Parts: sequence; C-alpha cells; structure tokens
Amino acid sequence: MAEAGIPPPHPVTPDGRYFVVRGRLWRMANPALPASERQALVQQLMDARRDLRGREPAEVRAAARQRVDEAKRALGERGPVWWYDGAPDYNRRMVKNTPYAAWFAGLE
Repeated sequence: MAEAGIPPPHPVTPDGRYFVVRGRLWRMANPALPASERQALVQQLMDARRDLRGREPAEVRAAARQRVDEAKRALGERGPVWWYDGAPDYNRRMVKNTPYAAWFAGLE
C-alpha cells in the first residue's frame, strides 16, 4: 500500500481488497503478511517474472509461470481470499459490474 500522504498509482477500494487498473479489479496482497515475508515473496515474484522475458526454452518458461502463480497465491493475490467476513471475490472483474461501481464512478 502507499505511504501516508502519497496516493497509490491505482485507486484502491475503500476496504483495501482490490486496486483498479483500466476498470478491472485486481486483488491486493494480504495486509496481514509480515513485511519481511511479503518482501521475500515479492522478490520471488519479480525473479520469476524476469525468467519469463526473452526467448527461454518452453520448460524454463513453464517453471517460471508456476513460480509466479505460487508467489501470487502466497501473497493472497490468487487462490482463497484472505478476508474472513464471507464477502465474495471480485478479482479480475470489471468494477462497473460489482458492488464497487458507485465508489469507482465517484472517483471521476
């Protein structure tokens, strides 16, 4: 999340569960993760994404995609939701088709 007083690069829903890019919701990382664990997972994610660049053999790219998925799941950006109030997951949905539509429309 953004530091106090510095706006994030993309709008974040009021509940802190999603950020919005080009009208689509993307799940935020679990805020309950310790900072050191989150940093290690982000580093793993970035390393795996770097391995997807260029013209690597198919098996290297497949392994890198698997590592990306594992890191995103560990961060809470994919897989089971990290909140416990029973609210549904709107990850990857267009914000206009979710309960966040009015909030998002109010940003413009």
